[in-house]
Amino acid sequence: MSHSVADHLTSSSETHGEIPKDEMPKETHIRPGQPWLDTNGNRIHAHGGSVLFEDGVFYWYGENKEHTEPGSGIWHWGIRCYASTDLVNWEDRGLIIPPTPDDNESPLHPTKLLDRPHIIKHPETGQYVCWVKIMGEGLNQRTTVLVAEDLLGPYEIVATDFKPLGMNAGDFDLVIDPTDGKAYYYFERVHSELICADLTPDYTGVTGYYTTHFPQPAPPDVREAPAYFRRGTKHYLITSGTSGYFPNASEVAVAGTYHGPWTVLGDPHPDDSCRTSYRSQVSSVFRHPHKRDLYIAIADRWLPDLTPEESNQTERYRHLFNSDDAETEIAEESVQHQSDLREADYVWLPITFDGDVPRIDWRDAWSPEEFN
Repeated sequence: MSHSVADHLTSSSETHGEIPKDEMPKETHIRPGQPWLDTNGNRIHAHGGSVLFEDGVFYWYGENKEHTEPGSGIWHWGIRCYASTDLVNWEDRGLIIPPTPDDNESPLHPTKLLDRPHIIKHPETGQYVCWVKIMGEGLNQRTTVLVAEDLLGPYEIVATDFKPLGMNAGDFDLVIDPTDGKAYYYFERVHSELICADLTPDYTGVTGYYTTHFPQPAPPDVREAPAYFRRGTKHYLITSGTSGYFPNASEVAVAGTYHGPWTVLGDPHPDDSCRTSYRSQVSSVFRHPHKRDLYIAIADRWLPDLTPEESNQTERYRHLFNSDDAETEIAEESVQHQSDLREADYVWLPITFDGDVPRIDWRDAWSPEEFN
């Protein structure tokens, strides 16, 4: 049965798999690739997500896909946030950026292809700045910027239909230097290369200074989904290739500065025989504030029903992007798999280091308490 956007004018948590709250056992371990339920017993919807730590609480936010079901035409239902004190058990804090189903022109309308929110807090003003990408037809991708005085909102749009540096900007990450408060914007110049751009002092725009990295002639080799982290004096970027919602091999690179130059170190998932980052895509890396050396790769398993053999579609995408109708075929495939995203799972794994080389090994279950 199909539904229209009007059928979802009010948001409610999905009941699929719901367990009464007073019967929910307290979890002790993160279980990568398994359905992750909040403390109400509902699936967590924080896809393409990131984690912030503030006043002793972890906040995990991302795309809310609870109404992205077959025939709905709904790509997202706003940006949802969850709170935790242990990174394992998460309380639903609701929609921090709700959709606008009554405004077809809004970048927050549920049919808009809104992806990968990233929120940073200005160290001087205390303002929260959220950037999201809005996919359009073909290579056309735009950016919307919002601000709020509280992490949980309300957020106000301050820029929309924005092309940073005049470029179509795809997947991205935002970074603040902890010493001087300067911020940087890593984004995929769609189907071309990765850009590192300086943000304006208020973090709502770009200054015009940028550098280019990892140029590639076409997908699936183009690097997307940049996830930045810093360890000591070294800067790292984990990126994926470009193959729609099908996973592929990650790549990690290291540099001495935000703007590089970058040295590619290879796949941080060396033991993954199917070369698909354990059938997931890393969206961000979170450093635990109270552990000596715990970095967590936060990833989505967008299509959990695929077998490892079915997951690796890199060569098929190479063929698709060499065809005359590449953009149309890829867009149609994204819509085809839209219904699967409601059941997407998460793959959170700790990053270990062989000297200065990061690696991500599979664990069926693990706890942050295992780390010093």
